[in-house]
Amino acid sequence: VAAAAPIITVEHLSKRYRLRQDRSRSYTALRDVLAERARGLFKASARGVVHEELLALRDVNFSIAAGERVGIIVRNGAGKSTLLKVLSRIVPPTSGRITIDGRVASLLEVGTGFHPELTGRENIFLNGAILGMNRAEIRAKFDEIVAFAEVERFLDTPVKRYSSGMYVRLAFAVAAHLEPEILIVDEVLAVGDADFQKKCIGKMRDISTGHGRTILFVSHNMGAIRTFCDRCLYLESGSVRADDRTDKVLPLYFGLGNRSEVEGFTIAATPEDPSGEWVTGSRMHIDIRWAEGRYAPGWHADIACYSLDGAKLFALQSHTLPGFTSADPRACGIRFSVLNAGLVDRDIRLDVGVRPNENRPYDTVIENALLLSPSVRGIEHNRVPDVLLVPPATCSPISA
Repeated sequence: VAAAAPIITVEHLSKRYRLRQDRSRSYTALRDVLAERARGLFKASARGVVHEELLALRDVNFSIAAGERVGIIVRNGAGKSTLLKVLSRIVPPTSGRITIDGRVASLLEVGTGFHPELTGRENIFLNGAILGMNRAEIRAKFDEIVAFAEVERFLDTPVKRYSSGMYVRLAFAVAAHLEPEILIVDEVLAVGDADFQKKCIGKMRDISTGHGRTILFVSHNMGAIRTFCDRCLYLESGSVRADDRTDKVLPLYFGLGNRSEVEGFTIAATPEDPSGEWVTGSRMHIDIRWAEGRYAPGWHADIACYSLDGAKLFALQSHTLPGFTSADPRACGIRFSVLNAGLVDRDIRLDVGVRPNENRPYDTVIENALLLSPSVRGIEHNRVPDVLLVPPATCSPISA
């Protein structure tokens, strides 16, 4: 049986932005800009102005079949927003081609597609018309939309008076119920509460499985990505680094194996147990390294571990742990040794923060630095605690 034609095809897609910078001054007031523009009418060109180019997307290629649930995972600044805007036809590509067979509904930010002066009722009909539906089709879905969004009391209030949560509820309800062939959902769902997020995930699963709709889902909640998406695209520096099953792509996002290099830092997790697993009763050595001399004596590092659905499991600060001193000027890293006293029988993600001293803000924050896999092998009791507030741990500097 021949495979169905893809509903989205992206071929050699690139997007280039031109940045204008005035290097002749570090800060300019509005009155100075207006004066400079006026003088510029009588000059051939302005001095000190340079133009630089930013390649936000680089030769991106992929195709998506009807009914697929595809996650898009990226680190900040890697081209995700640009790709979604190009797919949503908000901005044109610089080169390449996109073929989309069907109507697209996008939720890229709070209030996408809403007119602030119109009421919730009027915006439902406006969005339906934009999606190509007639008034009778919109009316047939109207009651479902209102019930899902839970905004009956404010239906005839201008949406500019809605809270961000109300905005998101109504925007998602409209996008999900007006039967687009393709639904693009960005991190906007994070604005809603946990119950509403679960409700949205359930609705997206229903429309993709029951009605064959295609979902592109973007989120930093890796738990939601893992449970909802069968496939993931991983963007890095504007290019597709990986396009595969979700369970194969997530370890690449967090760092290949137990090691990653991010923003000039090398972060590694080494289990003490010979099996290579972080089994109950054994320690995991978490090393954070940087270039020698980058931090003066007095530096500190913190780590925090979360479940993939965002629940915080524990956090450790170097300056509060026994065995730690930051006085050695040769130090080029820090080691946390954490005992697994029965954490959780599921993957957890590691965040890292580094700062000059315990009283200063973080100089660097690295989210999703590593993916750790605790093992409860050897535990005799039946129930593993979901939260361990302060696991037994020590901390020591790493010298060059």
